[in-house]
Amino acid sequence: MVERINPTAPALELRGIDKRFGSVHANRAISFSVARGSIHGLIGENGAGKSTLMNIVYGFHRADAGEILVKGRRVDIHAPHDAIAAGIGMVHQHFMLVENFTVLENVVLGVERGALLAGSLAHARAELEKLARDYGLEVPLDAVISELPVGVQQRVEILKALYRGAEILILDEPTAVLTPQEADALFKMLGRLRTEGKSVILVTHKLREIMAVTDRVTVMRQGAVVGEVATRDTSPRELAEKMVGRAVLLRVEKAPARPGDALLRVSNLEVRDRFGVARVKGVSFDLRAGEIVGVAGVSGNGQTELLEALAGIRWPTRGAIELGGRDLVREHLDPHARRTLGLAHVPEDRLRLGVVMSFSAEDNAILGYHDGPAYHRGPLLDRTAIRGACEQKMAAHDVRPALPAQRISAFSGGNQQKLVLAREIDVDPRVLIVGQPTRGVDIGAIEFIHKKLIALRDAGKALLIVSVELEEILGLADRILVMNGGEIVGEVARAEATEEKLGLMMAGVKEAHA
Repeated sequence: MVERINPTAPALELRGIDKRFGSVHANRAISFSVARGSIHGLIGENGAGKSTLMNIVYGFHRADAGEILVKGRRVDIHAPHDAIAAGIGMVHQHFMLVENFTVLENVVLGVERGALLAGSLAHARAELEKLARDYGLEVPLDAVISELPVGVQQRVEILKALYRGAEILILDEPTAVLTPQEADALFKMLGRLRTEGKSVILVTHKLREIMAVTDRVTVMRQGAVVGEVATRDTSPRELAEKMVGRAVLLRVEKAPARPGDALLRVSNLEVRDRFGVARVKGVSFDLRAGEIVGVAGVSGNGQTELLEALAGIRWPTRGAIELGGRDLVREHLDPHARRTLGLAHVPEDRLRLGVVMSFSAEDNAILGYHDGPAYHRGPLLDRTAIRGACEQKMAAHDVRPALPAQRISAFSGGNQQKLVLAREIDVDPRVLIVGQPTRGVDIGAIEFIHKKLIALRDAGKALLIVSVELEEILGLADRILVMNGGEIVGEVARAEATEEKLGLMMAGVKEAHA
């Protein structure tokens, strides 16, 4: 017997959703509902259970207990195709598009109508043109995905979901790779979806976005719902306190910078990828003692290659990097040699370059410095010294749990990041370069990491911070360099910087800083 749809029921209702992974209780009897024609925020710290919950709704995981109702009707969701059939779509933080396919081909992939592709493409073209007009989602249907900006690629993902009949749309950290202007365009589009009766679940750690676009917000902590409120009746401070369980400082507090001598000097640097394509083009800047220089830009505009060239991981094809009067490029100094000269590096991708997931926390805490005398007893590693040093780092940087022997894979992203930062700070570097210091990190850990970086600056260190989060750049940096297409398109003093100005420069409008 088919249950009848209740026209007054919520678009989506979760009742007692419970999920365990071994000893980890990821979701604890979670219940809440999403009204039709609304934007519902879902927030919480790393490890709060948000992703697990949304993956249950979309069919990537199966709940151990509980019910999912769509428009008042109970649905069984075993896989994503069940969610799609129930009218649920999901746009992931990392887009699931085939880069060498066109927009049109990506949309019909997996939902072709019959054996002849031409008919599927013709039908899809007509449908997509109508959806684009209805929701302000215009995209070039015949363009290849790899040639499109990330903001347009995101529109393609949303179009894919709508083409499959989504009435409920889950967006996971949707602005992580967008400029402020692209984020504004996204929010306008979400408003149109809401007006047309669609329901949106916005999963994000950005409280300002929650306040700007949502109607209600659900807060999770340690796998459970700890609050739900109409957005108009709350504040960022109140939401942050619910997420973390304590009062949180939402702004970066610091004294004015007192910059000294240039410690790192980069001149006319060019870096090419393995295909010979220039990713960094003629970049020059100085980094002085007692200041933080921020590098702003949409991901993929040369920031990664710049950081890796500075750290010695990637070799430049032209230019100079001078540290302490020595040219690191001309002398062919590798990452180990650069560390001995006082250059420390917190990589953008901690899982690829920052930690070894199968190693213990204590072994990760000495990576890159493991040949130092402090960690050896003769030719052998001194396990007692290594564990003691890790315990000290964990205490100083609030790494939880304080279990040096536990595998790093068992720690949350925020605690992994704090341990990597502790490892690099502990050697007292002259220059610290940091890629995405708080990527995937919850609001409590963000506050802690920012305080540590400011303290380093005030101790006379020189810091280069690369972040796609403009709010973070504006909070931390004393000077801001903006990268677009591998070039520095402008430099802005912090006092003159605004999100609008930086956003235009990030989009390639060089005149914005004039």
